[in-house]
Amino acid sequence: MEPNTDLTLASYATSMPQSTAKADCVDCSTTEGSSSDLFAEVESIAAGWMLDFACRCLCRHFCEGNRSDFERSRDLALTVIKGLHKIETHQRETVCLCQLLTYIAEGKIFDSDFGDDQRLSPLENALSVWISFLKTQSKQDKLQKDIKYLIQIQAVAIYMEKGYFQEAAKVIERLFPESSSDEPLRMKLSAVSKQKDPYHPFLRFFNFNLLTERIKMYISIFLKKETNNFLMKEATNKVKTKSLENIMVPIQCDSTVETNKENHLKNTPNTLLKLHKHSCSLPGQSFWEPRKILISPKPKNIKRKTHPCKKNLQNTTDALQDEFLPACQKKKPWKWEEDQKLKNGVQKFGVGNWMKILQNYDFNNRTNVMLKDRWRTLVKLGLA
Repeated sequence: MEPNTDLTLASYATSMPQSTAKADCVDCSTTEGSSSDLFAEVESIAAGWMLDFACRCLCRHFCEGNRSDFERSRDLALTVIKGLHKIETHQRETVCLCQLLTYIAEGKIFDSDFGDDQRLSPLENALSVWISFLKTQSKQDKLQKDIKYLIQIQAVAIYMEKGYFQEAAKVIERLFPESSSDEPLRMKLSAVSKQKDPYHPFLRFFNFNLLTERIKMYISIFLKKETNNFLMKEATNKVKTKSLENIMVPIQCDSTVETNKENHLKNTPNTLLKLHKHSCSLPGQSFWEPRKILISPKPKNIKRKTHPCKKNLQNTTDALQDEFLPACQKKKPWKWEEDQKLKNGVQKFGVGNWMKILQNYDFNNRTNVMLKDRWRTLVKLGLA
């Protein structure tokens, strides 16, 4: 498939609803020194700030796996890009990254609303975007090439995972034109496709998680680049100012406070007075209230609770053990989307067909046993 080099984020942003809000009417003709050209230039610069801001938010939410925040930043980026009169040279990477992340996030959804050609999967569109961007670069580094190869592999793998082997073969034909029929990656994917094994070692090694990790590495490099974004800088300064205001809370220990404390403790036993004065001499400690120091008799026949330190130590040990387990064996909380996929799978294939449900839905490295246990839990809770 020869990539569509004219594919831009603005091409599929037409699916976004248009805002009905209208800006306050301003008579620019009455403003001294204003002109349509000046306003257009101002608008372009402000739009660039918003684009850079939306892209950086999009990158962070992608890395953190926060779907709702990701979609909000994605919609903002699409709206801004659609309003751009032209894409400047320094904005190409930003626009490409927004476009790439949008397609990758929809990577395993075959009926995605993004993209002009609905016959193509999101990953095929992502590949077109990435190749178009690489053509603008004078030199491609290893990470950029790795991302390209991994997208090609996953564009075929997502169909094989669902058992759509004929569709996988068609994708290979679209990805690699006749001129590249002897390319090693095409030959390898063709051989894997003919075996019709969705769990082939090649596909399991170059999996979707590896693709997302490589993209996150690229994002990390992108976010470290210097930016002259006025919007981002002003927002950062505002946050820092607020943080300093919260930290710099004056600690009063003047004569007035001490006088009030002494008056309050006139009738307090000598022991408590000593404790009070000792507390004032210790840095970082607040004043004690006498009624909080009084020790009540210890009740009898009370079961001793586990010391919090022991609980924390046990939790830390469990966390370390869980960290070194394979991804498929780690205890991960079930998300709402996974429960919905499980319910849809049971409705479609019936209770007990856990392996078939697992093959038709993405449960993020869960096993058929995990699906069975989760279904029992949903039934017990009355949520099935």
